[in-house]
Amino acid sequence: MKFDPKIHHRRSIRLKGYDYSLAGAYFVTIVAWQREMLFGEIINEEMELNELGQIVSEKWKWLGTQYEYVELGIWVVMPNHFHGILVIHDDGRGGSRSAPTPMKRRPLGGLIGAFKTVSTKQINLLQNTEGQIVWQRNYGACPEPVEGNTLSVTNAKWTGSRVTLNPIRYGGRMTMKIQ
Repeated sequence: MKFDPKIHHRRSIRLKGYDYSLAGAYFVTIVAWQREMLFGEIINEEMELNELGQIVSEKWKWLGTQYEYVELGIWVVMPNHFHGILVIHDDGRGGSRSAPTPMKRRPLGGLIGAFKTVSTKQINLLQNTEGQIVWQRNYGACPEPVEGNTLSVTNAKWTGSRVTLNPIRYGGRMTMKIQ
């Protein structure tokens, strides 16, 4: 069934009242516009990226190099969505910039916005579809506070296995409902 805003009402999975500008690890989910199968397909329980999926992958890695306080954890591009763990540090460590430049730390929403912008521009350039929408509005994020610069072992294992097993669990289903 194609997404219909009249009958499909999205609820935010983000925590009410949580400050997403805090340093911490965030499990992020971003969904393709109208859940279109844009980024590849699952073949033999493995995600096979097409050109658009490769752009999504490259631009996610770009985030980790563009912002010195960002560290990327495990992530996966799926046919119509993306899951990843993004860590925001207070101490400027994280990305691999060769010459750190002082910059104001962006909150999680600003980082996701930057990722969506650069990936959308590159995808539209490749397809010659200027202005075409690639991502649904907003994103899902579950915070995991970083204590002593480490992600809790329990939640790191849970979110990590959720990301790595997603292509297997996804199986033949060609839509995913995020609530």
